[in-house]
Amino acid sequence: MASRGLLLSVLEHDRGGKIFLGILVASLVVVPILNLAVPESSPFHLSTFTVTLLGKYLSFALLAMALDLVWGYCGILSLGHAAFFALGGYAMGMYLMRQIGDRGVYGHPELPDFMVFLNWQELPWYWYGFDQFWFAFLMMMFVPGLLAFIFGWLAFRSRVTGVYLSIITQALTYALMLAFFRNEMGFGGNNGLTDFKDILGFNLQEDSTRVGLFIATALALAMGYLACRFIVRSKAGRVIVAVRDAEDRARFLGYKVESYKLWVFTFSAMLAGLAGALYVPQVGIINPGEFSPLNSIELVVWVAIGGRGTLYGAVVGALLVNYAKTFFTGALPEVWLFALGGLFVVVTLFLPRGLVGLFSKVRSKASVEGAT
Repeated sequence: MASRGLLLSVLEHDRGGKIFLGILVASLVVVPILNLAVPESSPFHLSTFTVTLLGKYLSFALLAMALDLVWGYCGILSLGHAAFFALGGYAMGMYLMRQIGDRGVYGHPELPDFMVFLNWQELPWYWYGFDQFWFAFLMMMFVPGLLAFIFGWLAFRSRVTGVYLSIITQALTYALMLAFFRNEMGFGGNNGLTDFKDILGFNLQEDSTRVGLFIATALALAMGYLACRFIVRSKAGRVIVAVRDAEDRARFLGYKVESYKLWVFTFSAMLAGLAGALYVPQVGIINPGEFSPLNSIELVVWVAIGGRGTLYGAVVGALLVNYAKTFFTGALPEVWLFALGGLFVVVTLFLPRGLVGLFSKVRSKASVEGAT
């Protein structure tokens, strides 16, 4: 009863969030049935490829929501969230690589294939523990969170804000990309980590495993939304919004602005790391390309198009833009980047609150006209 009351209080006055969670819960029922219970000959059958694609979209949605928390509510425009996403993905990739065992190409019981190829003699110390899922799960969020905490403590304490902070976050992810490209780092270099076999003992090629990953991603997205919504509705959340709107005034009133920015930035990074961890087993690979600054910029576009400062707007933007990307890169690959850039310009100029803001405006206008 207490948990239900807490849930109702979190979703109070959040019509969009209720609709979003309702659709998400419905997908948890409909998608597995259409994939596993409906025969392939039926027009209602949902292919495993589509299930995997939907799972990937949901992991992107979780990442977009993590950025919206710090950008939409705290005013921190991070161009480095791809780094946190990739670090979580590498943590999951390391666990999956350890699960291969002697089933690799070279048949080594402990060393991944790329280490055998590069004549590594023993497993690096930072790979220890990743044969256990509980340890890998902790690292999926601890490593991005630790990096965000250290970076944020240095940046916020120095009162770096605005475009300067954005540039520094972009430099961070670019530096990590260059580092992970090096074979000496022990993360597979340019090729990254791939050729995964199973997760928690389940074959990654099985349809049921793919459905299970989709369900896990959807549940993580739902819980992530509720956690973010709880934060923004709390007293600390109101301070965060005050920092976004008038940082100097909030500091003058006695609030430790740097502390508030630091913990919300760290939590957002941990959420991004979880998104990356859910992304990797579904796509089957993680490489340094995920650190690319372009990925962080695309992430900002998703949130801006969907509508920042709403949480579910970031989800809408991530789903729509990635679906469009899948369609255009297959049908008209040379058009996609122009379409994305044009869409971002249109949204910036004419839809500052994104698609969700446009929908709310139209609904409010219709309600006023109906009342009159």
